[in-house]
Amino acid sequence: MARMDRREFVRRSLQVAAVSSAVGGVPLLDLLSFPARAAEGGGAKLAVRKGKDIPALVGETLGALGGMATFVKRGETVVVKPNIGWDRTVEQGANTHPLVVRAVIEHCLEAGAKDVRVFDRTCNDPRRCYVQSGIQDVVEGMKSERVKIEHMDRRAYRELDIANGKDLTRWSFYQPALDADCFINLPVAKHHGISTLTLGMKNIMGVIGGNRGRLHQNIAESLADINSVVHSTLTLVDATRILVANGPQGGRLEDVRLLDTLIASADIVAADAYAATLFGHRPEDIPTIVAGARRGLGSLDLSPGRLA
Repeated sequence: MARMDRREFVRRSLQVAAVSSAVGGVPLLDLLSFPARAAEGGGAKLAVRKGKDIPALVGETLGALGGMATFVKRGETVVVKPNIGWDRTVEQGANTHPLVVRAVIEHCLEAGAKDVRVFDRTCNDPRRCYVQSGIQDVVEGMKSERVKIEHMDRRAYRELDIANGKDLTRWSFYQPALDADCFINLPVAKHHGISTLTLGMKNIMGVIGGNRGRLHQNIAESLADINSVVHSTLTLVDATRILVANGPQGGRLEDVRLLDTLIASADIVAADAYAATLFGHRPEDIPTIVAGARRGLGSLDLSPGRLA
């Protein structure tokens, strides 16, 4: 299946939302053009790799899916969205590993990206989070005019209708995340006190506005709602070290497990489903993952034929 232009996908989604709002009852955009949709029946491959050398591990994981050029085309604008939500150090495992972030950006540049933007709506003070996570240092250390780590601009949010939203029918989204040609979702795998786990689908909360606590009232359907608007071109789950308790903020080194693992797929549901198994969970027991599959955002299929 040919890759649909991401901005065209967003545009069509918003057109459907507008029509649905006007006439009521119009079905949500048929997601057959949504790359993850091809995952149903095994269309989108899932890559899982282990290794202690993070740059090499990122390269091997991406290589199993055909390389970053499969997802990033020459001249495109790319958003790399890590979890930078917490005022925690690398060792505490609450944020995406900075070396994973750097390696992913390097592959985007090698694929010909015109520019790469890195940002997150943090939970703690953003300046402390960007520095403590180590992500600001590695991005700025690349000294590339094509790469920028930035604090999110409160003026750049836009309220949108969510067509056929189950829990949310209208919400505020960060426009630069929608405008990007390619959106690379780069979560860290963690325990979460409300949703059991925080993985790719929950990482999208970092590009929405409003009172995010509201989503926790019905977290599974709310996350499926916002992921129906923000399409992740590629989800790469950082499980080099995972937080197995006291998430999402963590803080205790004894809650961190070193797994030296990366998971990548164009299918966000499959990536999250595999990540759930690293915590000893069955994917079908995690409501967020089930909601994503039910809503057509991807597939729970983890059969050997899916693995790249």
